Formats: sequence, C-alpha cells, structure tokens
Amino acid sequence: MADKKFSNLTQRLFTGILGSAGVIFGVAYSEWTYFLVFFIICLFSLLEFYKLMGIDGLLPLKTFGVISGMVVFCLSFFIAQGTISSKYYFLIFPLVSFVYVIKLYKQFERKPFTNIAFTFLGIFYTAVPFALLNLAAYENKTYNYQIILGCLLILWATDTGAYFAGTYFGKRKLFERISPKKSWEGFAGGTILALAFAYGVSIYFTSLAQWQWLCIGWIIIIGGTYGDLIESLLKRSIEIKDSGTSLPGHGGFLDRFDGLLISAPFIVAFLEIF
Repeated sequence: MADKKFSNLTQRLFTGILGSAGVIFGVAYSEWTYFLVFFIICLFSLLEFYKLMGIDGLLPLKTFGVISGMVVFCLSFFIAQGTISSKYYFLIFPLVSFVYVIKLYKQFERKPFTNIAFTFLGIFYTAVPFALLNLAAYENKTYNYQIILGCLLILWATDTGAYFAGTYFGKRKLFERISPKKSWEGFAGGTILALAFAYGVSIYFTSLAQWQWLCIGWIIIIGGTYGDLIESLLKRSIEIKDSGTSLPGHGGFLDRFDGLLISAPFIVAFLEIF
C-alpha cells in the first residue's frame, strides 16, 4: 500500500511539474501560445465531458457540442483581442439553435430534449469558463499574461496545499456524501498556501492591486473547492473515479481544471465590476 501511494505521488508530481511548465511557458511566451494551450485544454475537456455523458447512457450531440464550444472559445479570444467586432458574439445563438434541427432528424431516440440539455451543458459547463478567461487575459485591452498566470498559480497552490494537508492531517470530512477523501484540514492547507501565493503574486505581478489579488485568492479558494466537489458529484453519479486518463496521477483534464471551471466566471465578474 505504501509503495503504491508513493508511486502515485511520484507520478502525480512528474505530470504536475511537466504540465505546469508547459502551461506557464505557453501563457507567458505570447498571446498565441496562450491561445494554443487553452485551445487544447478546452478541446480535451469538452471531449471528456461528452464521453462521460455517453458512459451514463445519454446521447448528447458530441461533435456538435465540441465544435460549438470551440467556436465560443475562439470567438471570445478574437473579440477580446480586438481582431473582430463584438457583434460576432451573435453568431453563437443561431449556431447552438441548430441542435434542435439536428435532433429532429434523429430517429428512435426516447428523450431527445434531455440529450439536447446535456449538449448545452457541455458548452456552458466546460467551454464558457475557458472563453471567459480570454476576457481576463485582455482585461486592459492588451494581452497580459500576469492575470492568467497569477490565477493559475493560486489555483495550483490551493490544490497542492489541500492534497498534502488532507493526505497527512485529514480527519474531519468536508463533504463526505460527495467526496469522502476531502477534509477540513485539507481545505485549511489549501487556503493557507493559496493566500500565501496570492500575496507573493501581488508583489511580482503588478497588473492588479494587492487587494484585488487577495480577493481573487479567496474566489479561487472557494470556487476551486466547489468546482472540485461539483465534478466529484458528476463522477459519483456516473460511478467512475476519474474523468479520464490523459494526465497520469491526475486523471483527466476535467479533474485537473475543475476548480477553474467554477472560479473563472466569478474572477471575470470581479475584474469587470471592480
């Protein structure tokens, strides 16, 4: 058991370090490498989501959902970048409306509107948060890697602090009905490390004021925790352990970025309002 636990930790660390280095390089190098990195993350997250729905016996329009989600992501990037006008957002509505027409021609389907709903859910749950990140990246009308990278560092600090504190000190269950392994000690460890990183980020990344970074820290702590629990609820309803096997030691892309899916809308709302 101890050897297996050590092997899993080693695998988790190796994948985490390698993956984080690639994401950090992509975000920091240029707006186009940022676009490529998150295009890939968004694409694989969508594919995982629709695969999970298929495992659960549902029949969402996988190809249509993936294409629509990627169109939403790309539109938000090019509009935030200033390459195209914001009027092109209106293309989203007729695009997603095609789902009704497509389902009309699908024969022998017992619950077409249930499957339509889960097609939309994939876009809203997975693609929209990544699309919103593009607005944060261009918060000051020009690409600024500091906001995206700062948020990622805080998110990873939350996950890391929660993992190690929960593993070695976890006793009191945080939400046992949904995720038996999560503990209040893990939540405390994640909170402490995340706030420490938020403070450190505020010193080196001056695009935002220190109070803004600390607020974002709290948004990620709370949103990230709920994001993890919500994805656990999804997996529990399908009776699976991980959303995928793409990231050894971490599961799938949804497992790794679940906290960002819930945090991103709140982060962007905070930046736009304050």
